Amino acid sequence: MTFIDKLNRAWAAQDSLLMVGLDPDLRRFPKELAGRPDAITEFCLRIVEATAPYACGFKPQIAYFAALGAEDQLQDICRTIRERHPDLPIVLDAKRGDIGSTASQYAREAYERYGADAVTVSPYLGRDSVQPYLDYNDRGVIILCRTSNPGGADLQEMRLANGMPLYLHVADLVARTWNTTGQCALVVGATFPDEIAQVRRRIGDMPLLIPGVGAQGGDIPATARAGRTAAGTGMMINSSRAILYASQGDDWAQAAALAARATRDAIRAALQD
Repeated sequence: MTFIDKLNRAWAAQDSLLMVGLDPDLRRFPKELAGRPDAITEFCLRIVEATAPYACGFKPQIAYFAALGAEDQLQDICRTIRERHPDLPIVLDAKRGDIGSTASQYAREAYERYGADAVTVSPYLGRDSVQPYLDYNDRGVIILCRTSNPGGADLQEMRLANGMPLYLHVADLVARTWNTTGQCALVVGATFPDEIAQVRRRIGDMPLLIPGVGAQGGDIPATARAGRTAAGTGMMINSSRAILYASQGDDWAQAAALAARATRDAIRAALQD
């Protein structure tokens, strides 16, 4: 089964467009996990179990694990998600971008070591830097387009000679040239709903990974209206910190579940407008 097949099935089976991010920050962990050598694994897997009923997938951010020397724990977490929730895609948020020979190693890391269904990559070294990921044609390649951070405009809003902003050029390039096997998706931030709508008009039904709701303040109704396809899907709307750290008390897993359900329900409601 390809990444796109798995994603389509998850959207339908879960009736959810919510992607739950896994960004473990030891400073924000509940007290019961303090000092435990397995704290990262325990925290992430309890979040997974609490939020799985409301999610279309999980997005571990590799930097949060690598900074703590916890790559082996990430590997265990990904394996456990595949075992317990085999129908929910894993998107490894790595934002890799390097020359082809190095990119091939990053692709192996994402798809073979961690068993990710998809990985985020940067397009700014060109097609040959993305090709090693595309060669895994059953896996997803999610390409940065218009990111949710304010500084993204420094490059992504630059105008080409024809007046087109660079992020729309990236959208066109991926949709028309790189997506030959239908495995690509784009990252477009929820903090820019007008740009989401422009990208959607250019790429048809290609999936969008949309960070920026929750802690970053992206508007769920505006995001859903701008990014949905004719079928009312087409989006992986990610929330991380607002769900993970909904509480630091003894009820932290339950609070994460409630936050995930509320976010899923808000997305559902917005799609009905």
